[in-house]
Amino acid sequence: MLIQWEGGDESWIPMNVVKESNPIELAEYSVRRGIHDEPAFAWWTPHVLRKRNYLIKRLRSKSSMKNNLKFGLKVPKTIQEAYAIDLENGNKLWSVAIKKELKNVLVAFHLLEEGENIPVGSKQIPYHIIFDVKFDLTRKTRLVAGGHRNKDVPAHAAYSSVVSRDSVRLMFLIAALNELNILVADIGNAYLNAPCKERVHVRVGPELFGEENTGKIAIIVRALYGLKSAGASWRNHLSIAIQTELGFTSSKGDPDFYFKEKTSPNGDPYYSYLIVYVDDILSVDHNPRESIDMIGSIFRIKENSIEKPKIYLGANICEWSYQDESGEEHDTYAMGLNGYVKEAIRVVEERMKEYNLSYPGRKPKTPFTSSSYRPELDCTQLCNEDEITLYQNLMGIFRWVCELGRLDILLESSLLSQYMVAPRHGHLSQALNMVHYLKRHDRSWIVFNPTKFEKDCPIGEEVEPVERAALMAKMYPDAADPTPPMMPQPRGKSVQITAFVDSDHAGNKVTRRSHTGILIFVNMTPIHWFSKRQNTVETSTFGAEFVALRTACELIDGLRYKLRMLGVPLEGPARLLCDNQAVIKNGSFPESVLKKKHCSVAYHYVREAIASMKMLLYWEKFDSNLADLFTKVLNVETRGKLIRGMLS
Repeated sequence: MLIQWEGGDESWIPMNVVKESNPIELAEYSVRRGIHDEPAFAWWTPHVLRKRNYLIKRLRSKSSMKNNLKFGLKVPKTIQEAYAIDLENGNKLWSVAIKKELKNVLVAFHLLEEGENIPVGSKQIPYHIIFDVKFDLTRKTRLVAGGHRNKDVPAHAAYSSVVSRDSVRLMFLIAALNELNILVADIGNAYLNAPCKERVHVRVGPELFGEENTGKIAIIVRALYGLKSAGASWRNHLSIAIQTELGFTSSKGDPDFYFKEKTSPNGDPYYSYLIVYVDDILSVDHNPRESIDMIGSIFRIKENSIEKPKIYLGANICEWSYQDESGEEHDTYAMGLNGYVKEAIRVVEERMKEYNLSYPGRKPKTPFTSSSYRPELDCTQLCNEDEITLYQNLMGIFRWVCELGRLDILLESSLLSQYMVAPRHGHLSQALNMVHYLKRHDRSWIVFNPTKFEKDCPIGEEVEPVERAALMAKMYPDAADPTPPMMPQPRGKSVQITAFVDSDHAGNKVTRRSHTGILIFVNMTPIHWFSKRQNTVETSTFGAEFVALRTACELIDGLRYKLRMLGVPLEGPARLLCDNQAVIKNGSFPESVLKKKHCSVAYHYVREAIASMKMLLYWEKFDSNLADLFTKVLNVETRGKLIRGMLS
């Protein structure tokens, strides 16, 4: 590009340099000169101009910001505005909330006296107070540091893990299996208990240390909210306390899942568990209050937060009854999403009114308007910027809904998520239909049923799966299922793993990629689900099914490791249920020959897993394979039958 400088000089600059330094000017220039359709600009210019329009829109919205309302209440933006609202309303609700927050947060600051030097390398950052209204209409304030101004924090110092969702589901199942009780507790001002790992300071205002200290320097000595390393500091601080003060051990399968050896009142050995999600603690024990009280002696636990779990990670938790093999009634837990789904629908419908959108149908019985709808064949008009934002928000809602247990929309969410960058009106219409479907079908629960999953060898099978595995072991003599190092001694009742596996060969009619679907049960409880387009194009159903089977084996390997590192006994090999006879024969019969070379990795991985007795292959009829729901868009009758095998 020929560039003219302010002094009048001209020089040729490589285009990639100009794109990096002056993207908006170059994009506008390409449009003015009519060269925006050239290869160097065709993909780049629209992206830059969309970004420009977005920035302009944000600046305009900030300049004309209106009073923020939540639940019909005015939310202030500054302390002065909060006091003014209290004066107008004749109460002190915001004043009390501010006073409470400042009292708790003062411990995070060390005010420097006159003549005291700022530590070497310390960086000055701002701070501000944010305001919110909670669901019970109580006022909430939070003093937050401007940690984004400190650019010197490495990524490893900011990373903080949390317990995984499948670990949470396993915890509820283990509790039901071993008849353990559960209590939840919330630690107050959690981050402020941990030391600050960053060298930062602030210039204080009158709200912190009074008018007489305004303008002085204060060093941040605790992990104040807003600092990049605050989450990691708190996580490490809590983990050390749980292990040293309470005597729990962090599991190698999930570092935020802690266990401790105990003996039940009747003399049976078992493990007590603690599950940590930032500052939310779940205690699983015959007497869970004991561990909660020990944590309360170290940290401040919020008032009235110690109770049986009702809501966790946005999911509703309730007690549920089930019958065992003898018909006897037992109590367990169930997880649903009534509250989250209702709130999400309320927010989406407000956006729909704003954009003048409506649901595509009256009474949807399936997530898509039709079982014949294919997102890759949709040729409707592309969405505008506001519609793209709405579509992306919907995909975020669907992803979290699926993560917490709405398995009935897993496949449809996976298919629509492939068009996040450039969705069409047809894709948006189907996403809105999924919202409408959730609105009409909002009572789906995952029941943590600890009874065993009975599966016999199909009638007509010449060789039992166990016998096939023994024969396969002769071909793979070095295949083994080694015990993980540092594995705790198994305690409590055993569990069995059962997985349904399926693939839709060349399901995508444009790319001809296949789709993998997997549903893994621990006893009678669905714990892990998977629905994803395969990374390669397979030329046969055999190849697509073997790729799906290999993925299932990998997931089962990870689940077996996690259960072992939690001290949960495993009952026999995991059972893989597949509806493709060719895959079963090639995977578990020694005399079968590999005819497709590119399947060799999946082929030998599966056969070694069977030879080591980690898992066994069973045949399942296609119409009762639950994983079918995760690979094909089905009609109402077929969907209903499969969903009843997963959700209650």
